[in-house]
Amino acid sequence: MQESDKVRISESNGADESISGEVKLGLGFKINQRVHTVGDPRRIGTVKYIGPVEGYSGTWVGVDWDNGDGKHNGSINGVTYFEAKGEKSGSFVRPQNLSPGISFLEALELRYRGDSTKEEEDEMYVLSARNKRVAVQLVGKNKVQDKLSRLEDLVGASLSYLGVSSVGSPGQISAVVPNLKELDLTGNLLSEWTDVGAICEELAALEVLSLTHNYMADDVTELPLLKNIRVLVLNNCCLTWTQVEVLKQSLPSVEELHLMGNNLKNITPASSNYVQGFDSLRLLNLEDNCLAMWDEILKLSQLRRLEQLHLNKNNLNHIFYPEYDPKHDMVNDSEPAERFVRPFGNLHCLLLGVNNIADLASVDSLNYFPNLTDIRLSENPIADTGKGGIPRFMLIARLEKVEILNGSEVDIKTLSILNFLFCRYVRFVMTKMQDKLEEIKQLHPRFIELKKKHGIEDEKPSTGAAGPQKMSSGLLSITLKCVGASIGEKKPTTKKLPATTTVGKLKVLCESFFQLKSIKLKLFLQEEGSPLPLLLDNEMASLMELGVGNEATILVGVEIPGLYLPVPGRANTTAEALAALEAFRLAKDLQFGKVN
Repeated sequence: MQESDKVRISESNGADESISGEVKLGLGFKINQRVHTVGDPRRIGTVKYIGPVEGYSGTWVGVDWDNGDGKHNGSINGVTYFEAKGEKSGSFVRPQNLSPGISFLEALELRYRGDSTKEEEDEMYVLSARNKRVAVQLVGKNKVQDKLSRLEDLVGASLSYLGVSSVGSPGQISAVVPNLKELDLTGNLLSEWTDVGAICEELAALEVLSLTHNYMADDVTELPLLKNIRVLVLNNCCLTWTQVEVLKQSLPSVEELHLMGNNLKNITPASSNYVQGFDSLRLLNLEDNCLAMWDEILKLSQLRRLEQLHLNKNNLNHIFYPEYDPKHDMVNDSEPAERFVRPFGNLHCLLLGVNNIADLASVDSLNYFPNLTDIRLSENPIADTGKGGIPRFMLIARLEKVEILNGSEVDIKTLSILNFLFCRYVRFVMTKMQDKLEEIKQLHPRFIELKKKHGIEDEKPSTGAAGPQKMSSGLLSITLKCVGASIGEKKPTTKKLPATTTVGKLKVLCESFFQLKSIKLKLFLQEEGSPLPLLLDNEMASLMELGVGNEATILVGVEIPGLYLPVPGRANTTAEALAALEAFRLAKDLQFGKVN
């Protein structure tokens, strides 16, 4: 090295150093090795460069940090040393400030036989009434620690974020933890599948393994047969589906496979149009990926035992059930049709939350899945009334077999409420699309079924001088009843109103009909068979849009801040008032899909 290359620089800790002679490359590190900052095992990155940096003395390690918390993209002073994944995810670090990690057994000793650090103990506190920290002392702490320190008795171990990077001496793991069944290795420095295989081979009883946030190498071919693994968690491991296809050869018994956050855009089967194998797989978690086309998901439709498919937080905008004809469909050109089974035949849980689904056809297609009962559609435009979607009760009405919707059981407390929801759905359709049977069948496939099931008849025509008059004339016969002691005794009145009358306009009319001045009104729809009235609080919505039918009854009440008394003609007891408040809260929630 020339004299000009010997440069004195200031380290981040303020100490000056001068390194002369040949640059010592390596220093125990290698390219693509996983490392963490000394003293902070959660700050993990990948070595991308080892060597000199122009203008600075000595050897530097270029690291691309997982959390993106760096200083540059691998270039400094116009010179590119490596390519970081982000504009600010790379930095140069002195070798002595990086840790290559520890072995599996060292991590076990540290976690289960080491003493608590002062930092850990300092974090064990509660806040007093004066917002001061009060230390927490665990009762039985020594007894628990003594039990955990007997490693041979451990059946579950969590070694998350301890910097595990290697197996250690062969044969020792099986002797130290022979009964281990569940192992969490989240956030460590493992990257080679051979190391994972070596750990699993020594743990004969292991059934559950989590490798979340370990960036695994592309080469999966060296992984041995893991015949006892039932649950494998590979979230945020930078996997491709090609690697998954290789992995399945080593996982004959896997029942749950979690692949969240792997940036998956495509599902690429190894040898046919559909993913084959995974003969024991019941749950596949593909949440938080980049899947946008439902055609990619259909490649999973031949997984015969698949019961749960998690697709939350993807980019799906349309779903459909594939045509099924076993006489013509083939898995590939060489496989007979009898190998092809009904798509998603055993699937009973499909989670589609936080996607871009906005069309009713996607919702209706869920009825074709033969055993689908648990569905999530929350945080999609179709389920958001603020974005033109439909409320919960309409989703329930459209989904024939649904038992759980958006994580809540469709276990409505009484049959009368269930009938109320369905009848309201049918009335909404009847009022809005009168005499358009073919269009109704297309837009509301379950309309005729629900109408017949709940015994709802067509609107009866009224006869006048001009002969029979149908609802299509646009006028509704509405009975208005005043309720609440503060209004006083008012006789009910029946009026013919246009179906396009808005709630706001109807309030103004009620003020005139009942001579109510300077009173803020509340309107409720009372339907036959309904256990409670329905709050009409959208001033811009029309009677037709709200599903108000002919000969309906609307209750007119007074808005009292915090309370509304709905029993006509007398004041309520406190208990009745509280019950009424809860009833109308429920009514509002029913309208906007917040309760079952």
